[in-house]
This record gives sequence, C-alpha cells and structure tokens, in this order.
Amino acid sequence: MTSTGEEQGRAGPPLWWTRRRDVVVDLTLAALSAAECAWEGIDFAREAGIPVVAGVLFGALVGTTLVLRRRWPIAVVLVGIAVAPAEMGFLLSVAGMYTLASSEVPRRIIAGLASMSLVATFIVMYLKTRGDVEADPALVVALSGFVAIALTVPPVLLGLYIGARRRLMESLQERADSLERELSLLADRAEERAEWARTEERTRIAREMHDVVAHRVSLMVVHAAALEAVAAKDPARAAKNAALVGDMGRQALTELREMLGVLRAAPKPAMAVAAAVATAGPVALVGGGDEGPSLAELEALVGQSRAAGMAVEMVVQGADAGYAAEVEQTAYRVVQEALTNCHKHAPGARVVVRLAHRDGEVAMQVENGPCEGAADGVGLPSGGNGLVGMRERVLGLGGVFVSGPTETGGFRVSAVLPA
Repeated sequence: MTSTGEEQGRAGPPLWWTRRRDVVVDLTLAALSAAECAWEGIDFAREAGIPVVAGVLFGALVGTTLVLRRRWPIAVVLVGIAVAPAEMGFLLSVAGMYTLASSEVPRRIIAGLASMSLVATFIVMYLKTRGDVEADPALVVALSGFVAIALTVPPVLLGLYIGARRRLMESLQERADSLERELSLLADRAEERAEWARTEERTRIAREMHDVVAHRVSLMVVHAAALEAVAAKDPARAAKNAALVGDMGRQALTELREMLGVLRAAPKPAMAVAAAVATAGPVALVGGGDEGPSLAELEALVGQSRAAGMAVEMVVQGADAGYAAEVEQTAYRVVQEALTNCHKHAPGARVVVRLAHRDGEVAMQVENGPCEGAADGVGLPSGGNGLVGMRERVLGLGGVFVSGPTETGGFRVSAVLPA
C-alpha cells in the first residue's frame, strides 16, 4: 500500500468532528432527540389538527438537527427556541445550550440566546399550567420560572465551565510545547558551546605541548649534536653537554606530567563547560587558567639558549609592574617559541631579546641576524605551527602580533600585550 493509501486508510473523523468518539456521541444524542421529538409530535399533530404522520416526521426532523450542534450551535439553539411552542425538543434545547456556552461564540450572543430560551420556556410552561382553575396564579408563575431556569441556567453554566477548562488546557499545552521547544533549543546551544569549549581546550593544550616539547627537545637536539661533535676531543665539555641534555629532558618530562595531570582530571559536564565558557569568555581559554611560566623566568630561558651555544642578548626596559598570569604566560611562550625557531632555522645567528614594560602594556621582540651556519644543520623538524600558535595566543588576549624577515636577512617576532 502506498503512503497515500495508508493516509486514506487512517483518515480521521468526517466533516467537522475531530475525534471518532465525538461522532458516536453526537449521532447517539441526535437519535435520542429525534425519538423524543417524534413522540412529542403526536400530541402536536392532534392539537394542530394535522395528520399524525406529519407531526411525527416533523418532530423527527427537528430532533435530528442536534447532530449539527458542534458545527452550528447557534442554529441548533434557534431551532429549539422555535419549536418551544410545540412543546417538543427538551433534549434538543438542553444539549444545544450546553454546546453553545462551551463554544468560542462571543458571550453576548450566548447571553442573548440563553435569555430568549428562558423566556420561551417560561411562556410555554405558563400557558400550559394556567388552565388549571384550582392553581394559584403565583404558584403558576413560580413553577414556570423554576422550570425555565432549571432547563436553561444549568446547561449554560456547565457549558461555560467546560469551555473555560478546555481553553485553559489548550493554553497549558501550548505553553508546554513552547517550553519543550525552548529547552530543546537551549540544550542544542549548550551542546554547541560545550563542543566549542572542548575544541578550544584541545587547541590550547596542543599549543602548550607544542611550546614545551618543541623548545625543550630542540635544545636537547642541539646539545646532543654538540656532544657528538666534541665527545672524542673534549670529554669535559661533552660531560657538560650530557648533563644539560639530562636537565632539559627532566624539565620537559615534568611539564608534560603537569599537562597530562590536567588532562586526566575529571571532565566537567557539558552544561558546566558551556556555562564556564559563557562567563569566562575566550581569554580564560587562551590563557589556560593553570599556573604556568612567568616573565621572571625569561632570564633562565635565555640562559638555556646561551648554554646551547647561541649568542643571545637580553634587553629589558622599564620596571615590571606585575601582570595577570595569562599575560605573563603568553609573553614567556612567545619568547620561548621565537628562540626555538632561531635554533631551528638560524643556527649561529646573533639573537636579541627585548622586553619593554610600558603604561598598560608589555612588549616583547626577538630578532635574529643573518644565519652564519647551515640552516637546520642539526635536523630539527618543523611543523609550521609555531608562528600560528604565537599569533593565536597574542590575539586571544587582545594584543598585536607581527612577524617577518628583516632587511639584514634575519627574522623578527614582535608582540604587544595589554596589561
């Protein structure tokens, strides 16, 4: 069976009904109303002097109109009011008034038709009972009023209550659907933010590991090459270089253990990560938030390069005003990566490291002269991520990063970070 056939096979209730149960209820009420009106049509035919068959058919036709109560409630009520003088349509009037009151018809129309039905019922009851000469006129009026109120007011009040309850449930359902859509949207956004936070964190950790491993291992390779060159000629220098290689290896392992310890920490839930990203912003992610190197360690960093045979000069201008941990860590990493690049691409070149403390910012510059030795002479690999990582760090803190060759054939890396 095709999809169209399945849809036709599962078609909903016909015409204006929304549920099959409503169809059964309305057809049952219409049948009962038709039977009642047909029975009352017998007396109506005798009093009106028409054939009984005509009165029965008229009553059955009037009662059947109750099947239209959900589609045209006003018409059903008007039919009930119209046949009130014929003393028929009790179920028709009650069910019609209930349906009218529970529908979306304006309240003024409901009040007007309810008043008309009340007056019509009162008049019919009064005319029917006043013929009893023994009855007290006041009693006749009271009885007629009671019957009129009993047949009109309860259906209207019940219909108003059911209609208000139905509208309330629909409103609550709409609000629940709206909240569900909003929660789904918020969950999607939280997942996106969490994924973005995880990506940023992976990038930051990869950048940190690149800086640490590249610099330490580069120095180790340089010292190992020097050790190989002087092992037979100068045992004392060879022993010194071997000790330096061991120190570099231990330092690299220590920093790697610290990073791996952070990676092994219990992961935060996605919602917590997203909330942290929303409140902390990109600066915290770039900086890392954990304890790292500072500007006070630059002298030791430069000393390691000197020990590896590089001619490095360090120039410091201004007084250290004390900066945020992210700023100091980023400044240190920029100088570290620049020195690593000098070891890789400019062996034997003279290097100048400048650090300037200014009002509201700190600037650093690493410039090497022309390469006097064979570039990449010790076989240091290059992944091309050094300058990219430095630029990401600096721009992530709102700084300025510039790099490029100099007129004398060297290379310069400059960065300015806001304090």
